[in-house]
Amino acid sequence: MHAPLSGLVAAPFTPFRPNGDLALETIPQLAALLVRNGVKGAFVCGTTGEGSSLTSEERREVAAAWRAAAPRELALAVHVGHLSLRESQALARHAQQIGADAVATLAPCFFRPAGVADLVAWCADIAAAAPGLPFYYYHMPAMTGVNIPVRDFIAETAGRIPNFAGIKFTHEDLADYADSRQRAQGRHRLLFGRDEMLLSALEIGAEGAVGSTYNYAAPLYLRLMQSFAAGDLEAARTRQAQAREFIAIMNSLGGLPAGKAIMKLIGIDCGPVRQPLRSLEPAAEIVLRTKLEACKFFEYASRT
Repeated sequence: MHAPLSGLVAAPFTPFRPNGDLALETIPQLAALLVRNGVKGAFVCGTTGEGSSLTSEERREVAAAWRAAAPRELALAVHVGHLSLRESQALARHAQQIGADAVATLAPCFFRPAGVADLVAWCADIAAAAPGLPFYYYHMPAMTGVNIPVRDFIAETAGRIPNFAGIKFTHEDLADYADSRQRAQGRHRLLFGRDEMLLSALEIGAEGAVGSTYNYAAPLYLRLMQSFAAGDLEAARTRQAQAREFIAIMNSLGGLPAGKAIMKLIGIDCGPVRQPLRSLEPAAEIVLRTKLEACKFFEYASRT
């Protein structure tokens, strides 16, 4: 079985050409940037990667392009969640075939599981399609509307998902995060998914994190983690405050589309976003750059 995910894991943007087609030729640049900036893994085709806006074939193409581009020291986790169980299983099988290091799935968000037993049953069938890979449940109730406590999910998995490796925990409920780590008893990895709250997760004991802003601000977060490990909480808090500041700017200008625009500002153009999202207009990109310059973002941003 592959090693569990740890450290900073970036959730890359899926690059598109101006007409909306995949720009797979950009992926090697993205992979090289992550390695150069100390990121330990790539979590592809998730929320940041607009996985739900891609066809299943496009998702396979993106995953295969990442496997071809990523050196082995950069772990590759493939999000295979889909509203169709069979599509999720097919994506999971493909991820195993191409040599991915892990698979993950969101909860289905149209017909939703009625409770924890149904959610675990859904995940078990997906995990079984790639039995040779670690399986992670991607907990993100803000997007899925499925807010089953993770501590209950972990308890329910006992004996039901042999390759269950952990959780991508993208939620603000730090009490559930702490309870879930206690329930996991070190057997499962809980990767934290709210970049603006990373320090709080580290204080609870997080061993890894998955986030979109690690694409372009990994050096800042690595210094945050180093300060925390050294016991310098004041420096760690200062760096977390810097992260909150630029994330607030990004969110004020549209969130994910603004994040994709930041990639262009640091030197890798990942193209537009897909509908129903809307890419930033040129005037908004100027505002974004101006505000980021004002908060000295480019002094600690990733370098291409």
